[in-house]
Amino acid sequence: MAYYLGIDGGGSKTTCAIGDESSLLATAVAGPSNLTRVTKAEARESLHMAVRQTCASAKISATQVARACIGVAGAGRDEVAAAIRQIAAEVIHGEIEVVGDMRIALAAAFGEGPGVIVIAGTGSIAYGRDRQGKTARAGGWGFGISDEGSAYWIGRAAVSAVLRAIDESSTEEKNVQALADSQPLLGEVIAAWKLHSFDEFMRTVNSSPDFAALFPAIQSASDRGNSVAQSVLSHAGRELAKLAAIVARRLFAQPDDFSIPLAMAGGVFRHSPRVRDVFRDEIRRTDARLVVNPEVVEPVTGALQLARLGLLKKPQ
Repeated sequence: MAYYLGIDGGGSKTTCAIGDESSLLATAVAGPSNLTRVTKAEARESLHMAVRQTCASAKISATQVARACIGVAGAGRDEVAAAIRQIAAEVIHGEIEVVGDMRIALAAAFGEGPGVIVIAGTGSIAYGRDRQGKTARAGGWGFGISDEGSAYWIGRAAVSAVLRAIDESSTEEKNVQALADSQPLLGEVIAAWKLHSFDEFMRTVNSSPDFAALFPAIQSASDRGNSVAQSVLSHAGRELAKLAAIVARRLFAQPDDFSIPLAMAGGVFRHSPRVRDVFRDEIRRTDARLVVNPEVVEPVTGALQLARLGLLKKPQ
């Protein structure tokens, strides 16, 4: 019997799924393996752990895997794809192909059919395919300049909003407790980063920190009614809708394009009802042709599907 393996190598976690021709046999989750976020050694540890745990759960050996498809951000760059393929080949003896994370998400949402997928995880991107197979993308240019609506963008936007609120407040205190009392979200952020003072906070925000790590704290604050957190998450939803609309305009301009499937993927959509709701509302306002699937898709299922079908081609 042939076995197939799919991997979604993200910036916060790596998800692996293994199956035969028709059934899902096992899944496992390990640490991050996106080489734009972690070192090659860290990516190796995560990928090997994910593969071994999945195979152990399925009671098979990794050497029995006939084909594997690995989706990661940055796979369009030859050096990234080659590094991930080399790491995977250390434990997988079958055919291995590395494709963009947006490609496996698109496959998970629509198979080989047309549609637009918006991914909002550690980073973000919109990607689509029309009825003729032409593809287009928007966003996803990296944390420093793009990735609107992503967990990283949300964390950075929340910090900026908190500092603006401090500027506009009447307090002159630099005592962290006084500032946290006046701006509760600041206390959430400081706790999430395990910091102890406002000065330490300021040094951290100006030294390329992991803004994406703040997303759970911001979501939690929003759930408790914090207006700053709610505003940032609403803004994220609108930004993600803009990315979807750009791709839709580029791919679906014909008169018969009256219904365009649209899907969501990634932890921001999965864990933030506010982002999902604002995203859907903005989509309805921007382009009524876009029909949003209310379920957040799992990209790893697309990676497994591509491995099964053998449709392992370079991402367009």
